This record gives sequence, structure tokens and C-alpha cells, in this order.
Amino acid sequence: MASLGNSKNTIEVLQKYHFNFQKKFGQNFLINPGVLEEIIDAANITKDDFVLEIGPGIGTMTQYLCEAAREVVAVEIDTNLIPILSDTLSAYNNVEVLNEDILKVDICKLAKERNGGNPIKVVANLPYYITTPIIMGLFESHVPIDSITIMVQKEVADRMQVGPGTKDYGALSLAVQYYAKPEIVVNVPPSCFMPQPKVGSAVIRLTRHEKPPVEVQSEKLLFQVIRASFNQRRKTLANGLANYGAFSLTKEELAACIEELGVPANVRGEALTLSQFAELSNIIFNSSAMHN
Repeated sequence: MASLGNSKNTIEVLQKYHFNFQKKFGQNFLINPGVLEEIIDAANITKDDFVLEIGPGIGTMTQYLCEAAREVVAVEIDTNLIPILSDTLSAYNNVEVLNEDILKVDICKLAKERNGGNPIKVVANLPYYITTPIIMGLFESHVPIDSITIMVQKEVADRMQVGPGTKDYGALSLAVQYYAKPEIVVNVPPSCFMPQPKVGSAVIRLTRHEKPPVEVQSEKLLFQVIRASFNQRRKTLANGLANYGAFSLTKEELAACIEELGVPANVRGEALTLSQFAELSNIIFNSSAMHN
């Protein structure tokens, strides 16, 4: 029976192993059974599922996952947590803990070996400093994923689901929405963690699109255009693209591409929708092809 959602049990385990929280790994352990159940529900985990958990900590959510899923692989970077995990997960025979950096794990291989190459479900309580690289790594490597249900800083969750014209809208919003449908499941106050973080958190579910909502000639170029547009937020789109240096077109040619899109020359990147970015990247792609 999952027992670590209770703060008393969490404290006992930490004391037993003289565990010290590592700032560099951004460790905050969840101590709220209600939130843990909401995460499992939101991820729609069933006995047919193979789940990849990133950052299991002392195994709090892992216990819930083991009870709900067919099989769980939990990837933990902190070597000090490995003996604790073998203790807290000793009652479960459907879990394997990998002491590795998730950014270096071959997840495609894992999905192939453990889930016949079928889409896997990812669940994580992510350290805030590494949220974006992990999510983008999962999407950009085209790992077969059904959904990613993650606990992140509240403002990062907001950023993932907003549209154009808001201050939170940026490269992360567009990248997430290109690959998945983001939905905030529940907001989680600092009091639900040990130690308490300084900021609020939220659980967000990213359900993978079967195919992206826009069609592009080059996914790589789309993301270069997006990054260039938000690299210097105060600059116009034309200046942002010209200063980025990744395109084979002159500043004038890039300005002509923006004009062809049918938006004002002094427009800023934050005003464009995902489909406008897709269209602009296709215009740049075709213009570059004509010049080569």
C-alpha cells in the first residue's frame, strides 16, 4: 500500500537514511496523497501501461504508479537516493530504478524493449531548472509518447498553454503546442512539498498530437524561426530573424518573407500564432531553396 504521501512516513524514511536535500537537483518531495491520486488519474494509468517516471525522489509517486500500472521504470540521477528507493519500493515487483541522467537515457530503446515500441506514458515531478530541456528532449527525439503528466512551476505550466499576445507566450508555448495538447490538471501550493518551494506548482498533462496541427517543410527550421523571434523579445520579428544568424537570407529577404505572410513589417514574434509561424517558416524554406 502506498504510504509515502503521508509526511510522517516521509520524515521517517529521510531520518532513517540521514538524507540531505540536494539544492543542485532541485529536490522537493510531494507529501499530499490527494495530489498524488490526481496525478495518477490525470495520466489515465491502467494495468496495460508502461510508465516512465523521471525523478522518483524517495519513491512517493512511484508507489502509486506501481499500484496503477503494469510496469514502471524510474530514472533517478541522485545516487544517494538509490538505497532509499530499493527500500521504499521493495514491496513491488513491477518496477526498475535506473540511476542515470534522463537526458542521456535512450528512451526509444526502453519503449521498444518494455512496451513493444508502443507509446509510453511519462510521469514526473520535475526539478524546475531542467523542465524545458527534458520536455523538449522527449518531443524532439520523437520518442513514442502517449502523454506526459508533470508537476512543474506554476508559471511554466501557464507558459505552456497560453496563446499569442500575452507576456508568458514564447518559444516553450509554441513548441509544446506543436507536439501536444496542454491542460493544467491541478494547482499545487508550496505546503504540499517538503521542503516547501518558494513558488506555486501545477500538474499539467501534455497529450501528444497524432500529427502536429500545422504542416511544415522543415521542423528544424520552424523551431529556428520560433527561437529567433523570441531570442530578443523587444526587437521586431524582422530584426530578431536577421540577428539570429541561422538563415541563409539577407535582412531584406527576410523582411520580404514577413511581408508575404501578410503581417506588418514591424510586428513582434509574440503576436504570431503557431500556424503563422509554420507559414513563415515554409516561406523562408522556399525562399532559401530558390537562392541555393
